[in-house]
Amino acid sequence: MNVQAQQARKLPLITAICLVIANMIGTGVFTSLGFQTVDIQSGFSLLCLWFIGGIFALCGALCYGELGAAMPRSGGEYHYLSQIYHPVIGFLSGWISVTVGFAAPIALAAMALGAYLSSVFPILNPLLVAVAVVIFISLVNLQNMALVNSFQQISTLIKVLLIALLIVCGFLLANPQNISFAPSGEDIPLILSSPFAVSFVYVTYSYLGWNASVYLASDLEEPEKNVPRSLFIGTLVVMGFYLLLNFIFLYTTPIEKLAGELEVGYIAANQIFGSSGGKLMASLISIGLISSISSMVLAGSRVTEAIGEDIPFFRKLSHKNANGVPHYAILIQLSIVLIFLITSTFEAVTIYLGFTLTLSSFLTVLGLFIHRYKYPNAHRPYCTWGYPITPLIFLGLSVWILVFIFKSNPVESLMGLITIAFGIPFYWVASHKELI
Repeated sequence: MNVQAQQARKLPLITAICLVIANMIGTGVFTSLGFQTVDIQSGFSLLCLWFIGGIFALCGALCYGELGAAMPRSGGEYHYLSQIYHPVIGFLSGWISVTVGFAAPIALAAMALGAYLSSVFPILNPLLVAVAVVIFISLVNLQNMALVNSFQQISTLIKVLLIALLIVCGFLLANPQNISFAPSGEDIPLILSSPFAVSFVYVTYSYLGWNASVYLASDLEEPEKNVPRSLFIGTLVVMGFYLLLNFIFLYTTPIEKLAGELEVGYIAANQIFGSSGGKLMASLISIGLISSISSMVLAGSRVTEAIGEDIPFFRKLSHKNANGVPHYAILIQLSIVLIFLITSTFEAVTIYLGFTLTLSSFLTVLGLFIHRYKYPNAHRPYCTWGYPITPLIFLGLSVWILVFIFKSNPVESLMGLITIAFGIPFYWVASHKELI
């Protein structure tokens, strides 16, 4: 393939930003507020959750930006941890990404999509809708990169316009609820409470995807510049949307109607537009979730591809079809997604996923300190803004999340550790085969 043809397959900055936005704005922002309002009814404390979650994601994005610029290759944590610590650490992180890191969020987005559509069209089976959507999107991602690029940009644009419409109409059309967003003396103990910490897990899940573009750095134009830019711009845009969107949910909808509910976007749309308009908005939310699923299919398969490139035992995973797409990686990912859809519940998958991915990102951001120490003369086109405070904030909040998840949900946490441990024999077998 000549240089021009290779460049034609590269993704521009706008697509990288779209990938970050699409990865982040998925099921979480349309579902997690229902879990948070069970124990927290303060408007100020609820918005604090989303603000702190945004700072957490921004700190992570700034740190990953430096690593992505210094090591501009697809694979994300798998590539970084292999270089910084040891190949086995990188493999275990890649193992998490391959088995749950992308498959579980894809399954969660498909579950939410099925739930929203079935609330509008009760005749539809949510599980069958979810299965059909992930199969269709995986098939789209097997096509040429030009089609994937257009599909991702258009589906993300639809999602952003939908959210903007919901926010504007919420301000203009809805009857405001009797809820205060000003701080009070009760907010400080509430913010320091266990329910706040547990709710923060759902918020960090909603912000997952702030690191999306690092997983396909090799497919980007000028990754040394565009990886850090896409992470920062995409995360900042989503943080703004999340604060406004959750404000609108609380401003327009009685909090008792939101508490414990999954389809909070549908419930809020009913309050804003009425029954018919609510159904239309739920349909549009379902369409918006398609861009999330597509972006995760695209990013997740590149981690699997990177593992196949590095480890001969898994070489087949890096094979590409005539369109230059790692088709085996996409099909394996699809198989794992289908297993999650058939066997798991929404809440259990969220907690399980939050623990494993937080552990992986904690090690990666910690690796920023180690990388600077081990490779002081390495070329760094971008350096983390606010270093060392920025990574320390991220690490501190990560420890807080891990401790509270483990204390409140030990079963899901242990399942996450067991999943990681299962990767060790796979790495041993792969390494052993290479030595024979």
